[in-house]
Amino acid sequence: MKIRDKRTGITLVHTGDGKGKSSSAFGMVFRAAGSGMKVCVIQFIKGQWKTGEQEAAKRFDNIEWHTLGDGFTWNTKDPEQDRKSCRETWAFSQQKILSEKYDMVLLDEINYCCKYGWISGEEIADFINQEKPPWLHLILTGRNAPQEVIDAADTVTEMKMMKHAFKQGIKAQQGVEF
Repeated sequence: MKIRDKRTGITLVHTGDGKGKSSSAFGMVFRAAGSGMKVCVIQFIKGQWKTGEQEAAKRFDNIEWHTLGDGFTWNTKDPEQDRKSCRETWAFSQQKILSEKYDMVLLDEINYCCKYGWISGEEIADFINQEKPPWLHLILTGRNAPQEVIDAADTVTEMKMMKHAFKQGIKAQQGVEF
């Protein structure tokens, strides 16, 4: 019997308007990788922006990283392309999850796709409830997690913003935001 057959896979959702949703998920990615687990990170929104987390992940041979989004959607010039990219990334994510190659999969910023109507919360929840391998840890991040995804999850954390440097005119800082 494999270790994963004894494991109960947890579905986690990190949502809310506060900072730390992806950062917390990346902490779990590195914890799992450090424990010898095979991890897949799939980013839905960020585009090709370089991050410290992605650079750190290159030091692990058991983390596979895919940045597939078109960039920050509030700057979009082509919403139909964003929708298409999101749908393709969702299909890719499902393939990775069902491949049974991974112990943990992070779907970073997938909740934004629901907010924009590109994927329904019901579709994601149905996949989690009906198709996710029972031993796989799955993490979904992003603001405005749909209720169906919250209901399908085992652990949900809402980050609440109390104060943010950006509101004081301080731009995103390397090592903190990226």
